[in-house]
Amino acid sequence: MLPDNAKEIIKHVEEKMQGAVMFLEEDLKNYRVGKANPSILNGVMVDYYGAPTPLPQVASVSTPDAVTILIQPWEKSMIAKIEKAILDANLGFTPSNNGESVRCNIPPLTEDRRKELIKKAHAAGENTKIVVRNSRRDGVDQLKKAQKNDALNEDAQKEGEDEIQKLTDKFVKKVDELIVAKEKDIMTV
Repeated sequence: MLPDNAKEIIKHVEEKMQGAVMFLEEDLKNYRVGKANPSILNGVMVDYYGAPTPLPQVASVSTPDAVTILIQPWEKSMIAKIEKAILDANLGFTPSNNGESVRCNIPPLTEDRRKELIKKAHAAGENTKIVVRNSRRDGVDQLKKAQKNDALNEDAQKEGEDEIQKLTDKFVKKVDELIVAKEKDIMTV
C-alpha cells in the first residue's frame, strides 16, 4: 500500500498526462479531413469591435450536409469580417455569402494534403508522448527526492515508479490509438 504523499505525486503525474492527451484530442479535431466539421473553425479569430474573438462566439456554425459549413452571424455587419477571418486562417477553402449567412464548401483533400496532415498528426502525437514522458520523469524525480528526504521508504518509491510507468504506457498507447484513428480518418476518401 502506497503512502499518501506517493499517491499524491502519482495523481499529479496522471493529471498532467491526461491533460496532454486531451489537448491532442482537441487538436486532432481541428484537422480538415474532407468532411464538413464545425470544429475546424474553432481557431478562427474574428475582429469583433476591435477584439479578436473565436468565430463560434460571434455566429452559429453548422453543417447542413457532408461538404458544407454554414455560418450564420448574430449581427449582419459581421459577414465581411467573418469572410476575411476565414480567408486569413488559410484553411484551404473559400467562403461565400448571400447577405444573410456565409457558406464554406469543403473541397476533397488531395493526396499531398492527406500526407501532409498525416505527418502533422504524427508530429502532434510525438509531442504529446514527449509531454507524457516528461511527466513520468518529473514524477520519478519527485519520488526519489521524497525517498532521499525520508518521506518515503525505498519500497514505496519503487512501487510508485512502477505505477508511474504503467500510467506512461497507458497514455502512450492512447496517443498511438488516437493517431491511428486520425490517420484512418484522413485516408478515408
